[in-house]
Amino acid sequence: MIHPSYKELIEVINKGQDIDEAPLVTSRYSIVLAASKRARQIISGAEPYVEGEIEKPLSIAVKELYEGDIHILKDEDGMEDSMRSDEIQQEKDRQDEETI
Repeated sequence: MIHPSYKELIEVINKGQDIDEAPLVTSRYSIVLAASKRARQIISGAEPYVEGEIEKPLSIAVKELYEGDIHILKDEDGMEDSMRSDEIQQEKDRQDEETI
C-alpha cells in the first residue's frame, strides 16, 4: 500500500477549510496535477522543502503536500496550482499591494 493514500492526502489538503466552503480538492486528479507540477520543479533544480533520504522527485512532492509545505490553490480560472506556505503569504501581500 502506498502511504499516504489519495484519501489521506485529500483530507490533509482540505483540512481547516470553513464548513460552508466547497472542498478545495475533491479528486485524485487534483492531487496528481499538483504533485507532478511540484516534481517537475524539483527536477528543474528547485530545492525540496522536506528533509530525508527520499530520492525520487515525485515522492518528495507527495511528502511536501502531506506535510503542508506546499498547498494547492485555485487561480481566477479555477485551475489549481501548488505553492509553498510562505509563497502563499507573499502572493497575498503582492495582490493586496496591487489593489491599493
